[in-house]
Amino acid sequence: MSDATGGLAHVAAGELDVEYADVGPRDGPAVLLLHGWPYDLHSFDDAAGMLAADGYRVLVPNLRGYGGTRFRSDDAVRNGEQAVFATDAVAFLDALGIGDVVVGGFDWGARTANVLAALWPERCRGQVAVSGYLIGSREANAQPLPPAAELSWWYQFYFATERGRLGYDRNREEFARLIWHTASPQWEFDEATFQRTAASFANPDHVDIVIHNYRWRLGLADGEAAHAELEQRLAARPTIAVPTITLEGDANGAPHPPAEAYRDRFTGPYEHREVAGGIGHDLPQEAPRAFADAIADVDAMARRAGESAGTAVHHGR
Repeated sequence: MSDATGGLAHVAAGELDVEYADVGPRDGPAVLLLHGWPYDLHSFDDAAGMLAADGYRVLVPNLRGYGGTRFRSDDAVRNGEQAVFATDAVAFLDALGIGDVVVGGFDWGARTANVLAALWPERCRGQVAVSGYLIGSREANAQPLPPAAELSWWYQFYFATERGRLGYDRNREEFARLIWHTASPQWEFDEATFQRTAASFANPDHVDIVIHNYRWRLGLADGEAAHAELEQRLAARPTIAVPTITLEGDANGAPHPPAEAYRDRFTGPYEHREVAGGIGHDLPQEAPRAFADAIADVDAMARRAGESAGTAVHHGR
């Protein structure tokens, strides 16, 4: 995936110089796609192409700590708390002059889509979130889970140790390959697909961001004071009123909540879809047609909602 000029683009946005793909007509309705860990923007290669062919302008950034995205200052805190990815997304849209988007994502990206939809609904025409509602809090994370559920989070506890930090740093590719296999046990990805993304883990800030993210969740690392008010609002599990489609693969091997557990968090137009065929955690890459269709369908939901309310839908331009 590349932009229309044949390569990835860069833009200064907030704390970051963001590497991103920009595909489709520049005057098309804007779509923002957000990846998770341990993945990168290539998870959306096929889905972005499908959406661009349908007339959408598709923006796919590498998150902080991935690929060619870099901090603009050596003094910036390498922060991985949940709110910061949403403020990065807002800064990215501002830098490109984009008003509102349909946002879609999985893993960390789905959580960020949730945060955008909950706290910046004016920037979010609609959202597609794999595994539903993923906004969390450190208070909730302090509560123990049943042993079998705790086992599925083994890497979070590993990352809580300095041995875990060192082990991840030394074995970034092997770690990612293991997670890909366990999170998507029926996905037969080829080596070229894996290596295309694995290159993004060479980012000099990657380990710092990943380790801080998981330690912050457990209350083992502090967030930044600038984001404390946002995190307080997120800890209350805010509802989301923008049109939403949630997706779940039938073979997702990563920890994820059942759909009924988060249904009450979505108060606007809503649909949940199960995607069959051995589809795992990286649903946009494993089932790009289902993901792209959900983006287009939630955009149509937003148009219908706007028409019934008598308000205009601006399509990000």
